[in-house]
Amino acid sequence: MIKYLLLVSLVIHATLANSESASKKWLTLNGQRPSVIARGGFSGLFPESSDFANQMALGTSVHDVVVLCNLQLTKDGVGICQGDIRLDNTTNIAMLFEKGSKTYKVNGQDLTGWFALDFTADQLLANVSLVQNIFSRPSAFDGMLPMSTVDDVRNSNPPAFWLNVQHDAFYTENKLSVTNYIQKATRLQGVNYISSPEIGFLKRMNGLVNKAKTKLIFVFLDKKATEPTSSQTYGSILGNLATIKKFASGIVVPKDYIWPVNTANYLAAPTSLVNDAHKLGLEVYASGFANDFTTSYNYSYDPSAEYLQFIDNSQFSVDGLITDFPPTASEAVACFAQYPDIKPTKGQALIITHNGASGVYAGSTDLAYQQGLEDGADIIDCSVQMSKDGVAFCLDSVDVTRDTTAAATFMSLSTTIPEIQQSSGIFSFDLSWSDIQTLQPQLTSPFENKGGLPRNPANKNKGKFLTLAEFLELAKVKAVTGILINIENAAYLASQKGLDIVSAVNTALSNATFDKQSTQKVLIQSDDTSVLSKFQNVPAYSRVLYLKDEISDAPKTPVGEIKKYADAVTLPRFSIVPTIDGFTTATTKVVNEMHAANISVYVTVLRNEFVTLAFDYFADPTIEIATYTSGIGVDGIITEYPATASRYLRNPCSSDSMPESSYSIIPAEAGSLLKTVPEETQPPASSPTPALDVADIVDPPLPAVTKPASPPPATSPRSSALANIANVGLSLVAIVVFSSLSLM
Repeated sequence: MIKYLLLVSLVIHATLANSESASKKWLTLNGQRPSVIARGGFSGLFPESSDFANQMALGTSVHDVVVLCNLQLTKDGVGICQGDIRLDNTTNIAMLFEKGSKTYKVNGQDLTGWFALDFTADQLLANVSLVQNIFSRPSAFDGMLPMSTVDDVRNSNPPAFWLNVQHDAFYTENKLSVTNYIQKATRLQGVNYISSPEIGFLKRMNGLVNKAKTKLIFVFLDKKATEPTSSQTYGSILGNLATIKKFASGIVVPKDYIWPVNTANYLAAPTSLVNDAHKLGLEVYASGFANDFTTSYNYSYDPSAEYLQFIDNSQFSVDGLITDFPPTASEAVACFAQYPDIKPTKGQALIITHNGASGVYAGSTDLAYQQGLEDGADIIDCSVQMSKDGVAFCLDSVDVTRDTTAAATFMSLSTTIPEIQQSSGIFSFDLSWSDIQTLQPQLTSPFENKGGLPRNPANKNKGKFLTLAEFLELAKVKAVTGILINIENAAYLASQKGLDIVSAVNTALSNATFDKQSTQKVLIQSDDTSVLSKFQNVPAYSRVLYLKDEISDAPKTPVGEIKKYADAVTLPRFSIVPTIDGFTTATTKVVNEMHAANISVYVTVLRNEFVTLAFDYFADPTIEIATYTSGIGVDGIITEYPATASRYLRNPCSSDSMPESSYSIIPAEAGSLLKTVPEETQPPASSPTPALDVADIVDPPLPAVTKPASPPPATSPRSSALANIANVGLSLVAIVVFSSLSLM
């Protein structure tokens, strides 16, 4: 199955790989576009240098992708491709040869493990299988793929082949010659790059290679590490690049040699390394790229943004990117770099914010909305909440504890309201607008407790909350394409708090004249059909039913019922593409069923963090966006990172009408990757998700707005001491309850 999928992918990319636009001018050494170097093939998905990894790299990358093999030698002098000199880190060898562990001195350090030079090629190739050694990557392929020899990788016919020699001195000390292996076994045929962190090895190879066909590249390691030939640190060698030019045509450096990251995890100013090397005629290849590594907050968890930082700035471009995820590097090089945004085309999916650009600034603040517009959003959204004194304002949730600093001041107001949520909270309708104005916004991440992925700490408390009227004024002034107004808890607010949120929204929209115009889209969204029915007589408004619960199907009868109340639906991602254990399983028919009834579909919520992405999306939010928009055809995406969506949707690679594009971003085919996993190791099927039912749609009429009864007067005075004791007790209880909830 995998070979069939890869063949299809190869054919598609070969068809789309036209000549590159001549208008692109690069700041690389030779003026050509940067190379994409696949470290161990597509090692971000499959085990490094496995046949699957190499074939997938060829099928999903630019047509001239370079495949890199990290060379290790077996006892009988056969070259294998493995990134770690200790095989137990990337294979199951420790389970098969339990007594095979040894300790060697490697570059002055004692290392214990299973080494290739203690086993023959037959022992390794016939018995040992590969495993992923990075936990964020799929383990489903562990134990099913054999190791690859250098010849295996070369026989996959990569457009260019890179051989990286990590430990020549170690093998020489143990009576194995890497130089002889390369000369005799490969005869340097089809080896386009040879790299090493050892000067002595490169100097020996300097007289043996045809420099017109094979480039020698010096690899820099950590600045404090010692280069074995010269006994100098790599940091000191960096200060004398001219000496490298004598035996090499280029250098590989960790990416932070070029763009350092400070202790707060933000980018510092770039170094002059690339320009200094280019002046000497040295190419520069940056290493260490992977979509599932935590990077600088400047990139907002968008791996394409990081690649672009190195190839599409006004000062320099590196000559190549060494990456575990070659498709993402390919899209950055071939699609996003040096292409100005193009105007949205008719029928293209709308980019709708989720509380503004809430991945960059605290949600529902002025700064989040402004950032969303700068980042290319078509529609900005306001989830309307009500204060105790009837002021309508924008905030994601009626519970203000997550997105504000309310817990520090109003903990005594924490309560549980089962009609709204199961956990306790501090609710907006228990605070006056003047109370809310004293609160600071709070930028939080839904993943901070699931892997330590905080969002932009420098912006944690920046911005201010907006009333609904201020939000509408902003939309007018900025002339946005449209707005989305989300209304929830209307029945509870009316019956229990005497607050008419529907009337508040209607009045604000009318005061801003949104009901009397057709230039800007107005989407009224609610999970309550009775709320939507209150807006049915205003032609300027489109009504959107939010179906929060995951569904597997949308039969005609409930879809017909939706049509009575709404023009569109908002669906969670998994109602369209369900997943199991990180793999997509299929694409449901829900979008097609809605479209058949002329109901638009918006998908929510899209985020950049790799932990929220199925393996099928290659830890790349752009692939997920392409899947929902170009692949499935949703009418809009609701996202916390509109810049990522805009970069894709405003780019030639998202359109088949741009023949000058040399690469196309292919949507994931849901379920295909899971089919490559052996049946015996596939995750068990999950319980079926229910289909949509009429009972899920129609809500009872909204209750009348009823002012809450005043609390009864105190029957007898109490001493102030007793009152203080009671208040302290209540506060302590509230604090304990809230602390317990925050730990859950």
